[in-house]
Amino acid sequence: MPMTRQDDFDRIRQNGDFDVLVIGGGINGLGVYRDLSLQGLRVLLVEKHDFCSGCSAAPSRMIHGGLRYLENGEFDLVRESLAERDALLRNAPHLVQPLPTTIPLTTHLSGLFNAAISFFGWAGRPAQRGALPVKVGLSLYDFVTRKRRQLPPHRFRSARATHRKWPDLMQDLRYSATYYDAWISMPERLGIELIRDTSHAAPHSIALNYAEARPIGDGFEICDRESGLSHAIRPKLIINASGAWLDEVRHSLAPPKPGNIGDRRPLVSGTKGSHLILEAPELFRALDGHMIFFENADGRVCIVFPYLGKVLAGSTDIRVDTVGRTRCEDSERDYILASLRRVFPNLALTPDQVVFSYSGIRPLPRSDQEFTGRISRGHFTHRIDGDIPQICMVGGKWTTFRAFAEQTADEALEVLGTARKCSTQDLPIGGGRDFPRDHATLAATLAQTFELGQERAHHLAQTYGTSAHELLRQYSLQSAPLPQDADQAVSSGEIDWFVTHEYARHLSDVVLRRTSLAITGRISLPMIQDIAMQMAKTLGWSGDTTQTEIETLITELHQYHGVSAEMLAQRSRPRSTQCA
Repeated sequence: MPMTRQDDFDRIRQNGDFDVLVIGGGINGLGVYRDLSLQGLRVLLVEKHDFCSGCSAAPSRMIHGGLRYLENGEFDLVRESLAERDALLRNAPHLVQPLPTTIPLTTHLSGLFNAAISFFGWAGRPAQRGALPVKVGLSLYDFVTRKRRQLPPHRFRSARATHRKWPDLMQDLRYSATYYDAWISMPERLGIELIRDTSHAAPHSIALNYAEARPIGDGFEICDRESGLSHAIRPKLIINASGAWLDEVRHSLAPPKPGNIGDRRPLVSGTKGSHLILEAPELFRALDGHMIFFENADGRVCIVFPYLGKVLAGSTDIRVDTVGRTRCEDSERDYILASLRRVFPNLALTPDQVVFSYSGIRPLPRSDQEFTGRISRGHFTHRIDGDIPQICMVGGKWTTFRAFAEQTADEALEVLGTARKCSTQDLPIGGGRDFPRDHATLAATLAQTFELGQERAHHLAQTYGTSAHELLRQYSLQSAPLPQDADQAVSSGEIDWFVTHEYARHLSDVVLRRTSLAITGRISLPMIQDIAMQMAKTLGWSGDTTQTEIETLITELHQYHGVSAEMLAQRSRPRSTQCA
């Protein structure tokens, strides 16, 4: 039985001395938490809400080298991204898988000098990408990965060959280019697995969600947002990994000195990115297993690819001046749908096909670039000296979280005078440990070992990887799906697992982040009630608390994800009547 939340707070009360306090439980914070803990340091991570519930829950779900970064001249970032993409394919194969990606091309030479003139400070909107510059970029992609190649090299197709494979693509294309990157099925789950791995390998460290670090006197206190109780802590170093909220947090920890303009200048300049999940069978078939990576009329790069039986499409890139929780607005939805109709002009794509939407603020480095696509997706640290030094993690993206964590950890180790003991570069993550050849092989093993149906075994293999063995050994008698779950996507045993092993505290933690129920449009009102009742048993909720959790989730789905109460009610009807 793992330690409980109360156990963790008891340990803090008994010993509040920590080498490092990490503020922010997004993917960058979790990465540096794991790295430093594995070096033997005692690390405390605090996240104000749930782990990976902010920007880290709203990525494009691509694990990629960043082909378009080449035209910004960011060759080092592309090299790093490709290396980290390949590392995730090795270390987390249960969640990160290859994704064939195709670019429809309508011109030959356009955009050839985009990258070159970037070196001379040109910051305008890039020209339309033609076949030749894309060919150069993909050749560089292949060259960088030539020594440890895990994915096939790129290939070009003529217009005729392209339309034979994708007959619904726009008719004015001249070529298409196909290369390989990767996608991640459930990024929030990978974040949870980093914490679980750390708890086993470095039990001296502690990660807390729904907790807050506050300055008090010459030190700090940790406040449990669930109970309201606080405990004093004494860190030697602080790492600010709060993403879009970085400037707000750094000023709360180290208020700017009077008259020092540099202290007040923001480090982060966010842009808002929104995505849609569509129930669009014709589009799903038209994609033929590929991501289509295309350019919209305004120069913004957009994507669309098959995602867990649905279609993921995005994204917008809108500057924001004030950070906060965001939603995909109707205008953004219409923008994305219009971009899809441009590429697939013969397909009927309408707002009523959207089963889920999400939006987040990308915590990009501060930039004066007018065209948001020119803002770097790179990362760096900013150190603030003081009695307790603060290292700020600025920028970064999902693909490069491990490398950014390692860079930040090395700086922290230097500050603390400690040598690195190990690297995380080839360290398996969670259910990627001892992963077999593919998901089908693991599913067959699970089905035989635990006497499961193939559909159920496949779900467990995709969701947990090899960690499914541990879950089933503990909850084999609770492995049947919940009564209202016709798609066999969650069981009562899994819900107990989320609470006792994966730090779930609220209904939204399970529906939005520990499972794919919401994002794939499968969640319904009866399922919400079933899950809430199971969590109530495990967490000891009262009837009033359970009802509040249900109402809070329904409001959240409507307000931030475009899932109305009417949609939940429609999904509650028997399947035979839904299409009547």
